[in-house]
Amino acid sequence: MYEFMNTDQKQYHHKESNKPHAHHTGGGDTVSQDKGTGLLGDANAKTKEIKILRKVLDVNDEIARQNRKIFAEKGVFVINVMSSPGSGKTTILEKTLAHISPSARCAVIVGDICTSNDADRLSGFGAPVVQVNTDAFGGDCHLAAHVIKTAVDNFDLDQIDLLIIENLGNLVCPAEFDMGEHLKIVVLSVTEGEDKPLKYPLMFRVCHAALLNKIDLLPHLDYDRKAAVQNIRKVNPKIKVFEISSKTEEGFDSWIKWLTQRYQG
Repeated sequence: MYEFMNTDQKQYHHKESNKPHAHHTGGGDTVSQDKGTGLLGDANAKTKEIKILRKVLDVNDEIARQNRKIFAEKGVFVINVMSSPGSGKTTILEKTLAHISPSARCAVIVGDICTSNDADRLSGFGAPVVQVNTDAFGGDCHLAAHVIKTAVDNFDLDQIDLLIIENLGNLVCPAEFDMGEHLKIVVLSVTEGEDKPLKYPLMFRVCHAALLNKIDLLPHLDYDRKAAVQNIRKVNPKIKVFEISSKTEEGFDSWIKWLTQRYQG
């Protein structure tokens, strides 16, 4: 359930976060934050919890299929952009909107635990923006298919070519939740470790493209750029990798060209 907030952007607050939240390992098992169950609790309770969470994912997948059908009927191409906090995701989307908005009718859904800071920034490019906050009772760490289904009701999908979803900053849970999107994009900055793809393999395994961001900082860092790309491709040999700077826009031409070809194709 979402509560409409009367702001410049459409804004919702998640009201289902009061339930025990389980984090996913990427292999189908779960680790609960509820100390009464899970790895340290009763085995039967753990089994029951895993079954319940499997049902949650199954329900999510069904709603994602419904979303995908709606997007296909309306001719809307959808991308889901994910990363850890501070990777430069919002700046990338600002620059991306500046490049493609003249030729594509865009809309944006922004997920955050609190604030509308990112939505405020992205609303300056002529695209309608819906902010989803998950802060009630601690906040969910990812968006899900039912969130997107509710949020898109605020758009006229007949007037949209490209829908951009900026997911919450998290390399774990967002990777498991299909939302009906066409492309999953992960952003990795050079201020993070080269081994991030190996530590969070599911995220890189499910994504179609990886943006290695902040390469303008490489002269000031002890960072093995080649190793980072190798680790990304070790996890997912088919992934498209773009080495970019959201500040200087180095490498942006290739990223914009690829994205444009995908949503126009």
